[in-house]
Amino acid sequence: QVQLVESGGGLVQAGGSLRLSCAASGLTFSNYAVGWFRQAPGKEREFAAAVSGSGGNTYYDDSKKGRFTISRDNAKNTVYLQVSSLKPEDTAVYYCAAGSSWLQVTLRRKYDYWGQGTQVTVSS
Repeated sequence: QVQLVESGGGLVQAGGSLRLSCAASGLTFSNYAVGWFRQAPGKEREFAAAVSGSGGNTYYDDSKKGRFTISRDNAKNTVYLQVSSLKPEDTAVYYCAAGSSWLQVTLRRKYDYWGQGTQVTVSS
């Protein structure tokens, strides 16, 4: 059974930083690209960043470049999302997802497995 478990969310002040983790089990982790999405209250889930199975390729939503950094450690079956200079508008539930293709990684339907999400709240 495939599981993705996010952690690292919480309440942080504007200007701070967080590192989110996504721990995977039940799949050959290095065969899967992993993406991070987020969903703010009343809004659609949006793509933030993705990393290829080997970790050699990354892709970011244009609005996230410079503040978001995605990385992975395949030995630990874990993907990380470092978010810096946090803003109140970064408040959202952050989800990780695993997909078998590196194509169209910004699309939710390209992912096979999803985690339950971790809440990030940024206070002003």
